[in-house]
Amino acid sequence: MRTFGTQGPVDPNRNYIVNRSEKIKDFIHRVKEGRYIVIFAPRQTGKTTFFQRALDILSREEKNDFPIQLNFEVYEDCTASVFYNGLYEDILEEIENTFQQRGQSPPETLTQFLRNTEITDHLSMQRFFRRFGNLLNAEFGEQRVILIIDEFDGIPSEALRGFLHSLRRIYLTTTPAKCPHSVSIIGVKSIHQLNYDRSISPFNIQDELNLPNFTSEEVHDLLRQYTDEVGQAFAPEVVNTLYSQTAGQPFLVNRFAQIITTELDIPKTETVGMVHFATAHTRLLDERNANIDHLLSNIRRNVHFETVLMQIVSYENSVRFNPDNDIIDELVTYGVIKRGDDRRCEIVNPIYLYRILQAFKPIVNGLERDYFPEGASESEYLTPTGHIRMERLLDNFSDFVARAGFKILQVPDTPQEFIGQHLLFAYLDQFVESVAGVMYMEVPTGRGRIDLLILHKGRKYIVETKIWGGDRHYQGGKKQLAAYMKLETASEGYYVVFDHREMPESGRAPVSRNRRMETETVTGVKIRSYVIPVVQERPSDAHRVIE
Repeated sequence: MRTFGTQGPVDPNRNYIVNRSEKIKDFIHRVKEGRYIVIFAPRQTGKTTFFQRALDILSREEKNDFPIQLNFEVYEDCTASVFYNGLYEDILEEIENTFQQRGQSPPETLTQFLRNTEITDHLSMQRFFRRFGNLLNAEFGEQRVILIIDEFDGIPSEALRGFLHSLRRIYLTTTPAKCPHSVSIIGVKSIHQLNYDRSISPFNIQDELNLPNFTSEEVHDLLRQYTDEVGQAFAPEVVNTLYSQTAGQPFLVNRFAQIITTELDIPKTETVGMVHFATAHTRLLDERNANIDHLLSNIRRNVHFETVLMQIVSYENSVRFNPDNDIIDELVTYGVIKRGDDRRCEIVNPIYLYRILQAFKPIVNGLERDYFPEGASESEYLTPTGHIRMERLLDNFSDFVARAGFKILQVPDTPQEFIGQHLLFAYLDQFVESVAGVMYMEVPTGRGRIDLLILHKGRKYIVETKIWGGDRHYQGGKKQLAAYMKLETASEGYYVVFDHREMPESGRAPVSRNRRMETETVTGVKIRSYVIPVVQERPSDAHRVIE
């Protein structure tokens, strides 16, 4: 039985796989045309698997293709001399492998050439490929040497420019049988990010290939392969929710499916339902895996990332997508954000959003003991049948912010403009966990609002949060929430808006007196709304008012 793969390239003989047949067909077409192709995408997005499957097809269908696969990962800290010596040895091994796969032996002339040649720099590399191509064609007829370089980011910086210049020179040659015929460069960082001296790229002949996340249809097909093979079905809501939570990110999709099918011990005769999904989701949110480790290490690379990410999450107008800005460029490179349809930045999926908030949330904010009034117990926020009294729970949160007063601005390592959402997230997360519920992110618009979807004893509770952006945005948010509630068939919706103005509402009274709580019916659904002032009056300011 095949499994869902999360470790290294996916093997169709051992793993369920997304075919990406149209993309592979496009890639093969470009190779045949002699294009020099680049694909730079975050780790665990299926790049290596994609190219290996494309090469397998080329090897089976095109007898005059001669692939050479390289990997530069091990050369990152090497000198240029060590790099080129290693490159030569790697090329020899791959040439031998290709001949073996073709059931052939290299002719003596070629063997002598390979034995007596060296690659010491980019110039000798250029000459090597030219002579190798001529000998190969003389012995076997017209051959297309296809060079594929994985983990290209590992190339030493002192070797980068010369290496790319040589490839460009080969590409621009007028000789019909140029060698390599096609080059594919695979990595995380783009060519311009690797050009440390910021000069014009010597590889401006590149043909970029976009390898997107899985589509909804591809996720459905991936899970259907398991169902056809094993007989266990997924409820449609599970598949749709899995896609919305991952946005099709290949590693996360496969990890979700892996947990559900191999780690939860669900009887194979039982349909995978939302209860199972919630358990798998909680496990995924709590674990450290290769993909999450990359995410967390990347968002901590720069002290400015937190402010930008929270700005994207919290404000309706977000941050304009500017690929020329180094911070935005880096976050895109690491697969953390993307360009939205309105040219604003978006977090790529709700799971990443949850882990980003967890990463930036203080381990202890110093206010945990103040969340509930002295002597209060969890049972006060549950009905006699054990369901969450969400209105009472959020009423208490509003009271808590008022009780805490100016202390909320003293939470360590948290920008003041995001403290309200940080506290609400921590408050609900703590309570929901204590009553064995599940809370996860939903980001229908991708930015400007955080929707928390809470599942507890078969009921859904939706809490949407925003930062105050004017009454028009406040009223519009209610309609957004109502539409989302109908989509999720949820009967309870809650809308929490944090007001950071010094003088909210009347502009006269101290901010702690201007909380707004209201319940109303919006387009047929009931919504409880809160406007909670965050910037509390400082003690010195209050003293001046009394005087």
